[in-house]
Amino acid sequence: MSEEKNTKDFEKKSKCGIPLTVGAMVLEPGSTKKYKTGDWRTYIPELNQEKCIKCGKCWLNCPDGAIYKDKEGKFQINYDYCKGCLICAKECPVKCIQYKIEEK
Repeated sequence: MSEEKNTKDFEKKSKCGIPLTVGAMVLEPGSTKKYKTGDWRTYIPELNQEKCIKCGKCWLNCPDGAIYKDKEGKFQINYDYCKGCLICAKECPVKCIQYKIEEK
């Protein structure tokens, strides 16, 4: 099913009369990779590589898949997709992920 068809089907069923853009709907699995959603956050996590023990708990618990392992085996945060939920900071056993208020 195409995005265009899904969008039209949704608009037909909508009773509020306010049209939504395709970016406001998840129409297929994995579509969030198409839309950079990192600018929604209030807090921005910062990973201290010197303190990191590479346990992977931040990566395993990130609901947005914004944490990845680079070629050197270090975990990195992709800020294009990080929404600032701070689950990574809460799950880190050595507290190497600190956070601050995002400045826009």
